[in-house]
Amino acid sequence: MNYKETTAWMFSRLPMYQQQGGAAYKEDLSRTLKLAAQLNYPERKFKSVHVGGTNGKGSTAHMIAAILQEAGFKVGLYTSPHLKDFRERIKINGAMISEQFVVEFVAHQKVFLEDHQLSFFEMTVGMAFSYFEKENVDIAVIEVGLGGRLDSTNIISPEVSVLTNIGLDHTQFLGDTLQEIATEKAGIIKENTPVVIGETQDEVQSIFKQKANNLNANIYFADVSINKTFPCSLRGDYQKKNIKTVLQTIKLLQGRGYKISEEHIQNGFLNVQKNTGLRGRWEVLSETPKIICDTAHNIEGLSLVLNQLLSKSYDSLHIVLGMVRDKSVGKLVNLFPVDAKYYFCKPNVPRGLEAETIAQIFKEKGYNGQVYSSVNEAFSTAKAEAKEQDLIFVVGSTFVVAEVL
Repeated sequence: MNYKETTAWMFSRLPMYQQQGGAAYKEDLSRTLKLAAQLNYPERKFKSVHVGGTNGKGSTAHMIAAILQEAGFKVGLYTSPHLKDFRERIKINGAMISEQFVVEFVAHQKVFLEDHQLSFFEMTVGMAFSYFEKENVDIAVIEVGLGGRLDSTNIISPEVSVLTNIGLDHTQFLGDTLQEIATEKAGIIKENTPVVIGETQDEVQSIFKQKANNLNANIYFADVSINKTFPCSLRGDYQKKNIKTVLQTIKLLQGRGYKISEEHIQNGFLNVQKNTGLRGRWEVLSETPKIICDTAHNIEGLSLVLNQLLSKSYDSLHIVLGMVRDKSVGKLVNLFPVDAKYYFCKPNVPRGLEAETIAQIFKEKGYNGQVYSSVNEAFSTAKAEAKEQDLIFVVGSTFVVAEVL
């Protein structure tokens, strides 16, 4: 198989949470551990930082990687989902894994992967860890896919564990309350390994403290312990919280012998996209008219980006909006400004929510907009209708942003 055929097999042959939802969620790490044994435990042969949480974990992981790169380390970066190319998930110093490695990994392991019915995410984690070992990275920044305790990435023994915050997302898997979700995410806390909590939240801090105490893991609440900040090339206001989380993480790495100077930190924050290739976080695509996209898709994330949106000046606001089926549109609708024109669309994935369904809920609440047959049609129409002083905002799902990019 060539690269295109290989990734098509990976996407279609086995469940993939980002595309299908619940069918791909596995309540156990046994298959990941079998794959790790098959690959001779590559995760034990490089240092790592583990980053989980509800919102901001992707941005936080990319910031940490950018700073470590500035300090001269060879840095692996594993994140999900991808926006355009599967290989975005697995990078070293900002360069994507080669198509050849993807093809050869699957070719060599295909019988094992089929026999043990590994999911898309499980095999991708195995591929990433194998690649980082083969390329002899100094350290890898590993983003949790979903939850924590049962996530396929949770077989590493990191230098530091990081949890950005807790919000109500993926409740069908992780629980209906912040406490239940925090318990799942706290599953990445490891014995004798420091843990950074990005945001102090009254509802869940005792859960983290108890778990850390049980495992003799020193715990640091970044929003309390870090007073300084740095300018960052990621423009979203919400990044201020992530910056503190990153600074506490870097401080702990420095304490473990990693030579990282203030200049490395400063340059890392200023060069996040350049060093890592991160896209879709308050990304400005055009100035006239102003076009901004953001991958925010749950209550906490949308609250932050929509507040920032309302602080901008424009003549008229156009919002290209699509969502996936496991989002409760009724709970999200009131976050959106009523005085915008909406372009409702369905992202082109099996989990995509019908545009008509979103439109009906919005229109019942007095919102104005039209349904379009695709993200591309919605975006093209918004661009055609927007005047120079208007603002177009693309939001609601990672997949909507991916199609626009």
